[in-house]
Amino acid sequence: MTTASISELKANLSRYLREVRRGNEVEVLDRGAPVARLVPPAAGDDEGVRTRLIGAGLLRPGKGGAAALLDAEPLALPVRLSESLADDRADRL
Repeated sequence: MTTASISELKANLSRYLREVRRGNEVEVLDRGAPVARLVPPAAGDDEGVRTRLIGAGLLRPGKGGAAALLDAEPLALPVRLSESLADDRADRL
């Protein structure tokens, strides 16, 4: 297992995440004391995570039928979107 201080982890996060993707663990230290461990997700655990998030009220499951939105006509807006964005950003120039 690799260890890294918080500042080292922040400075080289991509490197440590690559290591975790390869199946290794990284222990995070704060002033020499372990505070967290980065580990790869368990295989097939996605459904368990989803179930826990739903149970905690942090995720609402979909009701299906979202594909029909792709077939719907675009909204008819009273102004062009590009003009509206230009007006909104005019004060930043």
